[in-house]
This record gives sequence, C-alpha cells and structure tokens, in this order.
Amino acid sequence: MPSTPHRALRALLALCTAAGLASVAAPSAHASPGTGPTAVVTMGDSYISGEAGRWLGNSLTNSGNRNGTDRAWTGSGYDPSRVYGTTAGGCHRSDTAEVRSAGPLATSLINLACSGATTENVVRASQGGLAYKGEAPQADQLAAVAASHDVELIALSIGGNDLGFADIIATCAKDYIVWYSYCHDDQQAEVDARIDGVMADVGRSVDEIRAVMTGAGYASSDYRIVLQSYPSPIPRAAENRYGESGWTRTNTGGCPFWNADADWARDSLVPQLANRLKGVAAAKGVQFMDLRDALQGREVCAKASRQVTSTAPASGTTSEWARWIDSQSTQGLVQESMHPNAYGQQALGRCLALVHARPTGNHSCRNTAGSGPSAMYLTAG
Repeated sequence: MPSTPHRALRALLALCTAAGLASVAAPSAHASPGTGPTAVVTMGDSYISGEAGRWLGNSLTNSGNRNGTDRAWTGSGYDPSRVYGTTAGGCHRSDTAEVRSAGPLATSLINLACSGATTENVVRASQGGLAYKGEAPQADQLAAVAASHDVELIALSIGGNDLGFADIIATCAKDYIVWYSYCHDDQQAEVDARIDGVMADVGRSVDEIRAVMTGAGYASSDYRIVLQSYPSPIPRAAENRYGESGWTRTNTGGCPFWNADADWARDSLVPQLANRLKGVAAAKGVQFMDLRDALQGREVCAKASRQVTSTAPASGTTSEWARWIDSQSTQGLVQESMHPNAYGQQALGRCLALVHARPTGNHSCRNTAGSGPSAMYLTAG
C-alpha cells in the first residue's frame, strides 16, 4: 500500500479509467423462446462484469500472493487472465462475476457486461449505440444470444458511469489527500444536474433490451429483466476503523475520504441512485434488486471486517468484500478500486440466485453479519 500522498495521486488520476467484462460465445443453432439451452444474461458495467474479482480481501503485503489475496499469482509472477480470461485487457469479466457466482440457474450463464460501459454501449448500433473495447453494443450481442438460447432472465447494472461515479470517487479522494476540503457539496450539485438525464438513458437501455427480445420472438412473459442498483464500497464515518486525521486511511486502509464525505456517499449518494433506479424499474415494468446495503460491514475500512495478514488469512466471514484504493499502484490495476472483490461478487451472485427464485416483486439484498457470501438474504422492497 501507499507510503506518501504523492503516490496516492497517481492512483487517483487512473481512477477515471474504468474497466470491464467479456462475453460467452453462443451456439450457432437457432433457438426460440421455450426451446434451446436456457440462459441467464448479465449486461451493463463493471459492478456486474466482475471488475476486481482478482482479489480475496486486501493485504498490505506487496510480494508473492499478497497473503493469499491475489488470485492472479502463478507462483512466479502475475497473470490476470487466470481471473479475467480473454478480457484481462478490456472488459474484465471475472470468473467470480455475479452471473458466474450465482450457481446453476440455467444451462448457459452469459456475461455481456463490460467494465467502463455506459448506456450508449448498451443501445443497439442501429439506434445510435456505440461499440466498446472492440465489442459490439451489448444489445446487439443480446440479439445473438436470444436467437440461440431460451433466455429466462436478464440482469442489468448501468448508469454509474454515465453519472461519473469514478470521477466522484477520485475527486473526493483527492480532496482528502491534497486539498483538505470536502467534496460532497460540489459533487451533489453535479449529481443533481445530471441524474434526470442519466435515468432517462437507463430507461432507454431497458427499452432496447425489450426491443431486442421482441424482435427475437419473445413475449414479455417469456423472460424477466432485473434492474439492479449499486452497493456502497465505503462505510459510514462511525463504522470506519481508522481515524479521520493522519495518513492511515490513505496509506493503510485504502479509504481516503473525510467523514462528512463518507457519510454523504453512504447515506445520500448511493441511496439517491438506488431510489432513482427503482423508479425507472417501476416505470418500465421490470423487477428491481436493491444492493445499497449488500456490503454493509464488509466495506473497505469497515470496523466489522479486517485486512488480510500472515496471521489473519483471507476469509469470506472476516475479510473486506470490496477493493481498496491502492494509492501506491503496486497491486493490480487502479480501475479495480472501489468494486466488489471476489467475495463481494460471490455475495452478489447469491443475491441474483435468490431473485431468480422470486419471479415477481422488488427485493433488497443484504448480508448476514459474521457469515460468508452464501448467507445473503432478501427483504421486500
């Protein structure tokens, strides 16, 4: 981890470049609703593509397997493709991504999401959508899947990059490390100015998925769309195990944020985004999965969790479930920062499995204190 604020700044500049996921090739034979191999599909951005799936908790050890946290360790070096496969240099679809961690929900579990994607990367090219990281727009990829599979459920995570979530994190961290000022006032104003347009674009993404499925011969009753929100990767100030002053939050914890900014992010920004996404789901007639509290107590620097050391091994019951900001940039890529790690993705996969078993209604997914990712549970709403 970092030792000086100057090293931390290098990481912050890189935070604005988000990463992604890879797709699964579909069989060539033509299928139709109710025939062919069943499929569950995930679409959208880094929070569902599997960004940060390389990591099992966070460790200050920079060599070897980093106390067992670095799943890319080969024994003599690091190979991210062990986790991200062919998308190691692009979409960052990890082997623990939400749909891959959900269990045997269908014959095929297909991940079309890509780290860094925005709504314009979901929309079909014929409707003005844009290719991204060498791949066709995700709705066009979905069309191929829908033609060759019996698609039962499509989970969508989108809007965070349109809103500039990575920029917000970078700004707030920079204000803590460099300017000794708060970020929440200015950033809230920016969010308020942009969020209506972002939600309209999220709604359009849902419409595009509907259009693709209709074009492939599906009735609305043949499949489900689940729009999901985002979990908070940082805790409230009162739940942070490191004091606000000094450099421990930066150099040890990897959570360089002022108390007031952390409380704003946890209790204002994340809920605001979740509530607005829930409104889109209602307007479009799709299910909503609320993840705002999914990492509660498992966030970076949370009192209820701990870093991995030589005497405290990586564990889904004790380790953090989100990737810290590695301000020294000595472990992996900065774009992995503030994303659910392998444990977090296993937890979100369990959430998806639980919602898959609930064909109607909106649901919030939460973790059980002191238990691992398999103990996630749903509440109504």
